[in-house]
Amino acid sequence: MDDFLAARAQMALSLGFHIIFACVGMVMPFLMAFAHWKYLKTGNEMYKGLTKAWSKGVAILFATGAVSGTMLSFELGLLWPSFMKHAGPIFGMPFSLEGTAFFIEAIAIGFFLYGWDKFNKWFHWFCGFLIGLSGLASGILVVAANAWMNSPAGFDYVNGEYVNIDPIKAMFNDAWFSQALHMTVAAFCATGFAVAGVHAFLIMRKKNVDFHTKAFRIAASFAIVGAFGAPLTGDVAAKSVAERQPIKLAAMEAHFETEKGAPFILGGIPNEEKEEIKYAVKIPKLLSFLVASDFNAEVKGLKDFPRDEWPPVAVVHYAFQIMIFFGVVMILIGSVFLFSFLFKKEWLTRKWLLKLFFIATPFGYIALEAGWTVTEVGRQPWIIYGIMRTADAVTPMPGIQYSFYFFTAIFISLSMIIILLLRRQIRMVPVLYDHTDLQFNDKKKKS
Repeated sequence: MDDFLAARAQMALSLGFHIIFACVGMVMPFLMAFAHWKYLKTGNEMYKGLTKAWSKGVAILFATGAVSGTMLSFELGLLWPSFMKHAGPIFGMPFSLEGTAFFIEAIAIGFFLYGWDKFNKWFHWFCGFLIGLSGLASGILVVAANAWMNSPAGFDYVNGEYVNIDPIKAMFNDAWFSQALHMTVAAFCATGFAVAGVHAFLIMRKKNVDFHTKAFRIAASFAIVGAFGAPLTGDVAAKSVAERQPIKLAAMEAHFETEKGAPFILGGIPNEEKEEIKYAVKIPKLLSFLVASDFNAEVKGLKDFPRDEWPPVAVVHYAFQIMIFFGVVMILIGSVFLFSFLFKKEWLTRKWLLKLFFIATPFGYIALEAGWTVTEVGRQPWIIYGIMRTADAVTPMPGIQYSFYFFTAIFISLSMIIILLLRRQIRMVPVLYDHTDLQFNDKKKKS
């Protein structure tokens, strides 16, 4: 493995690992705050137990996310020093603000975990809600920095120099809103399905059924909001990509020829050498309509761009197809849940519906990882789109492959630790919180 490939592989691994914690940090506190609100409004002790159970998971994943996020910040300087030398002063502001959001989140977690029966009940609830707000802000700020790499702004590039720097304009670049919006909605979808799937499994195992049923319905509700919102925000993001990075759009669709009334391509096997795609299903004129709201609009193909600026077409196309496939599956499952909730409430306890959610546990994160593959690989060969190539930004330091092996070992170790901690926490739920059912039942008897 050469140093360039090792550096890219290390960043891919680190981003792929950390994005899961980023999404959990953006969404899980809101599930926790909602359960807490239900407890304060109803007095049902089961919701208090659920809030405490979810808060322990938030704490575990926050701690591991802090480790992986810190590693990522060091990797940017270690692996891409030329990039950071020029880009740091331009897009450093969102990273600085993200650090502030991170510290607010850490303080709020401490207040929430140790504030039971010590703070005013609504201030305590606000601390939990603040965890979600700061986590959401943290994720959006990091996405804004990534969006700058896809749509550089806030400077003038003159004779190889970066001048007239405007950090505000850099942070609020043309891509930040569409990327941040789609990322946020996708995070709600992915985390909602993951949490709902775990609780659906425990319901099927007859483990503390009432407790997990309440948890399942809250998580599933968040999941379907994300699932239904994803195609809408995805459309906004796709239109933005078509305007700013038409070559990425062409790679997503494996669209080689420039044409009016371009079809939307489903599936297929692209062949870069022959510049064609085989075995694909083509929906006439739909791509033109999606990117320009005009069935006869012209869509540029890959052949309109220099060959050395093509991203890896097959990787981008397959990742895009995976994202679409799992997104559609989650919309269908969400539709079944919504129909059940509105018209067939008895279906909500049926084993087949619970099985659907259990099977769908990883679907959101698979779609999320595929979406980020489209975003990052689709930008290649640029690290700053149209300005700096990734190959020119890599460190000259030799032996990067050993850094890749070392970081891989760390991430594997972290994964094992997380699995063990979360498994232990899930097993402890009946031991810690079964008494809440008893207290609730006692209150009902006394009343």
